[in-house]
Amino acid sequence: MTVTPAGPDALKAVEKHVATLVSDRVASRIAQKDPTLWGEAAVSEASVRLGWVGLADSSRPLVEPIESLRAELLAEGVDRVVLAGMGGSSLAPEVITKTAGVELVVLDTTDPGQVRSALVELERTVVVVSSKSGGTVETDSQRRVFEAAFTAAGIDAKRRIVVVTDPGSPLEKASAEAGYRAVFSADPTIGGRYSALTAFGLVPSGLAGVDVGALLDEAAAVSDQLAEDTESNPGLVLGAVLGGSPTPGSNGFRDKIVFADYGSGISGFGDWAEQLIAESTGKEGTGLLPVVASPNAPDVTTPGDDTVVVRLAPIGSDSTTAPTATDAAASVTVNGPLGAQFLLWEYATSVAGRLVGINPFDQPDVESAKVAARGLLDATPEPTPADAVDGGIEIRATPGLLGGATTVEAAVDALLAQLPGRGYLAVMAYLDRLAESELEGVRDPLAQRTNRPVTFGWGPRFLHSTGQFHKGGAPVGVYLQITADNAKDLEIPDRPFTFGKLIGAQAAGDAGVLAQHDRPVLRLHLTDREAGLKKLIQVLSR
Repeated sequence: MTVTPAGPDALKAVEKHVATLVSDRVASRIAQKDPTLWGEAAVSEASVRLGWVGLADSSRPLVEPIESLRAELLAEGVDRVVLAGMGGSSLAPEVITKTAGVELVVLDTTDPGQVRSALVELERTVVVVSSKSGGTVETDSQRRVFEAAFTAAGIDAKRRIVVVTDPGSPLEKASAEAGYRAVFSADPTIGGRYSALTAFGLVPSGLAGVDVGALLDEAAAVSDQLAEDTESNPGLVLGAVLGGSPTPGSNGFRDKIVFADYGSGISGFGDWAEQLIAESTGKEGTGLLPVVASPNAPDVTTPGDDTVVVRLAPIGSDSTTAPTATDAAASVTVNGPLGAQFLLWEYATSVAGRLVGINPFDQPDVESAKVAARGLLDATPEPTPADAVDGGIEIRATPGLLGGATTVEAAVDALLAQLPGRGYLAVMAYLDRLAESELEGVRDPLAQRTNRPVTFGWGPRFLHSTGQFHKGGAPVGVYLQITADNAKDLEIPDRPFTFGKLIGAQAAGDAGVLAQHDRPVLRLHLTDREAGLKKLIQVLSR
């Protein structure tokens, strides 16, 4: 595993911070689970959130029961694994299984069409329900619909549901009472975004066919190195570049972290790192915004003075063979096997949090959108009238944003006009990320058009990831929300709302909270989903 900084500002960060991090024994103190590293205000939370440093050893007892359960399921003809989980419960397993080339159906949505598309081949399906408490509304709803589907198909649902949760949680108790196939306990001293090597990452991945023991071996191989107080410690070097790269003419730091993959061999790693960094650092009006880009995206090839470029290089490459970001004043090239990278980035994010001056283990703004959505579900208010309608697209915006715009094109122009010089655009699509994946292609043309970093998030998935940064980070973002009518809704058993109503409430709740934080929000709702999507892609890609 290597971490190679490049560019004058990244090298300045290493020179300025790493020696101090070594003298303060930051690496060894993280390894020893010292909660005082992030200030007095963080001690309470950090004291119960540092279990991740020892997972290469403490998760080892999970390997055998995971392998045994997989063998039992295969003997019964059950070889399709569906994961019902959000945020930290789904992002790591998705990266692990994609990288290993094994099938895992990740269900981290409330879009009715995408949920329905997972309700197939039930005769060969097991569902892993992953939630620290069981109170996650998306995961609970997914469990309910699968349990009903199994029963309707004449399949014993109890034998097809596996649960991952914290010990003593309400979900653990309910699962025992329900008699589900297996219940795996995760380490309660680990937050969701640091849980890749816990039961949350290992159980669904192992049941899908990944050698999770080898993944732990990769982490174990670098754990001692990451705990050493040396200037060559890759966790300290990476943390210094992330949290301490200066920006010209300012006492501040570069606060956009742009990820580009150059044949790393790790599939979708940026999506996992996105949650880790954004949710850990985006608070108190500051933080680091991850931007997952394609290698040739404009915000990589022409980086601004507020960006750090991270190039994910092929496994096994070194500083002489790995690509370098010679066009960036602050960049870093990283390579290594997946298990090692999980641990590396967790250390580095913790180090960056210390440099930025925040607690990397809480997420004070994540709950706000959830509360707003629950309120909308309970109140069932009338839909907000559209400010304008353009064909099959309803246009809504925060007060004063549109300035008389009545077309989608003009509305988008009005939003982008609000983008500050050191700002970013967040595209938030509450749609089916599998069936409507072509929408994600608008990210690159929007980055080229604005010459600013552009993030793309599928809702409600991103609410458990970059949603924290949107509300708690620096107030320099503008937000484009995309929603749509559902031709066919899906009931949630024993709940007074449907999946369609749920995703609508989640979108409206998120937009409302952003507005309360004085963020400019443009909401485009597709009443004709197919035609509206086609038109929207044309407008955003120009």
